[in-house]
Amino acid sequence: MFNKKEIYFDSAATTVVDEKVVKSMLPYYTEKYGNASSQHLIGQEAKRGIEESRSVIAKSICGSYDEIVFTGSGTEANNFVLKGLFFWNKTHNTGKNHIITSKIEHDCVLNACKWLEKQGARVTYLDVDKEGFIDIEDLKKAISEETLIVSIIHGNNEIGTIQDLEEIGKICKENNVYFHTDACQSYTKVNLNVKKLNLDLVTLNAHKIHGPKGVGALFIRKEIKNKIDPLLHGGGHEFGLRSSTENVAGIVGFATAYKIASNSDVKKMEKLRDYLIEEILKIPNAKLNGSKGDKRLANNINISFGNIEGEALGGYLNAYGISTSTGSACSSHSLEPSHVLTALGLEHGDINSSIRISLSKFNTKEEADYFLQILKKVVDKLRKMSPIKL
Repeated sequence: MFNKKEIYFDSAATTVVDEKVVKSMLPYYTEKYGNASSQHLIGQEAKRGIEESRSVIAKSICGSYDEIVFTGSGTEANNFVLKGLFFWNKTHNTGKNHIITSKIEHDCVLNACKWLEKQGARVTYLDVDKEGFIDIEDLKKAISEETLIVSIIHGNNEIGTIQDLEEIGKICKENNVYFHTDACQSYTKVNLNVKKLNLDLVTLNAHKIHGPKGVGALFIRKEIKNKIDPLLHGGGHEFGLRSSTENVAGIVGFATAYKIASNSDVKKMEKLRDYLIEEILKIPNAKLNGSKGDKRLANNINISFGNIEGEALGGYLNAYGISTSTGSACSSHSLEPSHVLTALGLEHGDINSSIRISLSKFNTKEEADYFLQILKKVVDKLRKMSPIKL
């Protein structure tokens, strides 16, 4: 029998909802449960909860209240950006049909781009270097008169690499091209100022920051709010850009999750991340994937072990009560190798032997030490079983 101890190291997939967030949401299920579009008192109490939360999220990225549109997820927001802008420009015959993105974007961006190519879009997928950074010169060369938008993920969900948004933003502004970033993983971990970074559109969500699932947000710079077609049509909610009865409790929980996030939590995760990386790399042939130091998300670790299966390693760890991931949870059902690790130029063996360890503010040094003890034992066991010897 395994000596089980429940340890959750998969916070890049989703986070536990903070008790303070749950407490803030409960009144909107039992007392202030009205439809925010209703004119009666209970409806207006719900409306007030949404608008106060909208102001909190807007200020958190130095945007304005009327530049935040709440969505059902980060995936929806990313699809809204790319499809909404493309179809508005197609309908208005602007000649802008070119999208620039990277090969390490979240699946929802890459799959939306592939679908848009069937609708007439031209898409450039930028290469990345061995740490996951795009080449700024490649970006400059890719921009043309037809370029509509550059969409580059801020902090990568698999390898933690943080792109230089300030430099990318300058190039986009100089070329009069919209700039979008998917900041779902980096939000509250990395400073995000839409004015300083020249961002036109930003995707956020709640469940990566100890908020509830099923709620996201899209920052849309006010000058382009009338140049994007909505995906959903109905009662004209969210400034006419996202019809659907609002998830009031979720939106309130989203704002609360931001309000209780702190820089001290980020520092704590960074310290634990660096400790784990240092100890894991003492295992022979273990390799870190992605960037290092302050160019890596505070909670992200991605390691390849060379001659063992990442799936097997994850399975053994799970049997010991330790939750990790062999890649993005959004695509972990697929048998295809990680498109992110493939883009880094890793060999097949390193890709297949990788696991992702992602931390939260609730993880402890005690948990890290127990994990290291079990990890070393399991890696040794699997290597003895492996027909491939390093």
